[in-house]
Amino acid sequence: MTEANGRPSDGFHVFDTTLRDGAQREGINLTVADKLAIARHLDEFGVGFIEGGWPGANPRDTEFFARAQAELEFRNAQLVAFGATRRAGGKAAEDPQLAALVASGAPVVTLVAKSHDRHVELALRTTLEENLEMVRDSVEYLRAQGRRVFIDCEHFFDGYRANPEYALAVVRTAHEAGADVVVLCDTNGGMLPSGVRETVATVLAETGARLGIHAQDDTGCAVANTLAAVDAGATHVQCTANGYGERVGNANLFPVAAALELKYDRRVLPAGALAEMTRISHAIAEVVNLTPSTHQPYVGFSAFAHKAGLHASAIKVDPDLYQHIDPELVGNTMRMLVSDMAGRASIELKGKELGYDLTGDRDLAGRVVARVKAQENLGYTYEAADASFELLLRDEVHGGEKLRYFELESWRTISEQGPQGFAGNEATVKLWARGERKVATGEGNGPVDALDKALRTALEPIYPALAKLELVDYKVRILEGQHGTGSKTRVLIESTDGSATWSTVGVADNVIAASWVALEDAYTYGLLRVGQQP
Repeated sequence: MTEANGRPSDGFHVFDTTLRDGAQREGINLTVADKLAIARHLDEFGVGFIEGGWPGANPRDTEFFARAQAELEFRNAQLVAFGATRRAGGKAAEDPQLAALVASGAPVVTLVAKSHDRHVELALRTTLEENLEMVRDSVEYLRAQGRRVFIDCEHFFDGYRANPEYALAVVRTAHEAGADVVVLCDTNGGMLPSGVRETVATVLAETGARLGIHAQDDTGCAVANTLAAVDAGATHVQCTANGYGERVGNANLFPVAAALELKYDRRVLPAGALAEMTRISHAIAEVVNLTPSTHQPYVGFSAFAHKAGLHASAIKVDPDLYQHIDPELVGNTMRMLVSDMAGRASIELKGKELGYDLTGDRDLAGRVVARVKAQENLGYTYEAADASFELLLRDEVHGGEKLRYFELESWRTISEQGPQGFAGNEATVKLWARGERKVATGEGNGPVDALDKALRTALEPIYPALAKLELVDYKVRILEGQHGTGSKTRVLIESTDGSATWSTVGVADNVIAASWVALEDAYTYGLLRVGQQP
């Protein structure tokens, strides 16, 4: 169901808690500016509710809500403040923490309530009856202040298992007091889908309350548990972007939203939002300064990557034969990986992806397959080095003629140790470019950095476009072999010119020689990208 403005109706809630629960992940430390940026991304994606944090509990969250009132203009979401029920033995109208929730200006408040009897008695140190009164008083007070209230029943599934009558009493009390949604929380993350489905169905039948689900991922089932709760009648799902959260994380917003839209055929996001999912997932990862998971469902770089030749043969006929959805529905793309598993179909599809039509030329495709297999047998890997593969493919398309912007005469590196522990690295390259012999020297933090600077010094006067070239990542792997320290080395270099990024690979008997091979490909591909004539 949708409203007249095209937004999803209130019949189903997608609730995001990245700014609170997600921020509890080890390694995430959000500034107020970070939280504001993430909130904008989440609103753009179209979630209905964004839980911003606990105003009054710490200065950062208090500042966030103050700035949110002035700086955030949501198109789709409502801002939610998080807090707890009033203190035992007090009154909601006099509770400073509840007053801070009202002062936050958030139109919606989520209150965490104890629903496990042992937690009430041991953590709150109060009676079961007083805990119910805390729930009732807090909800009624916030409703009287004009706030919409959701109740998070903490440790609900464990509490229901231990004392089902009391867990149900907490749900009934919250519902009768006016809570719009009662959220059943798998706080320890130990549930499995069958148990979630059965429990949610029973609670729904017993209480008549509108139910939500909050699942932690400690069994690896948070997304499955969330969907199981939906199967049982829950109409409110709490998630975090990219599954961020304490311990191993929370139910991942993006697979949950995609499953609801594409598998359940539920309209839970505004029109067109799903196609922005991959971009928004990666944008949020950038804000929290975590590398996006390449194997994340739907939005991962490898989510629609195909390596085996058998898959490629089928995909050449119909992409749906080995893909459960069209990647473009979630803003992702299909990728063909080139490796020693590749056959002609893989090479043809990858060539098409790079702008080379190999169909109808079985001999050319066969030569490329043979060369890839031979190179990978030496230790090369092209699935992680698209630029090196494109150069290999281009060479074969042009009859085996290697693309050259310069011809190496020699290179040399020197590493020295000074008396005070100072280490110096110097490199010299001798090469020919456009009929000129160039000799250049560079100093760097290491021999490869020195080689890069020497090469840049030699070539930039001839090819000014190289001034934008930058090496952004460098990986070394010693390949298994029979020679111990004499084993072959593989180097992967990632480069950028500010508008695109590409990877190249080199293999040799030592790390510097392997680095030179990858470096040469990086420069060659960078010049090819800008249309420079060799």
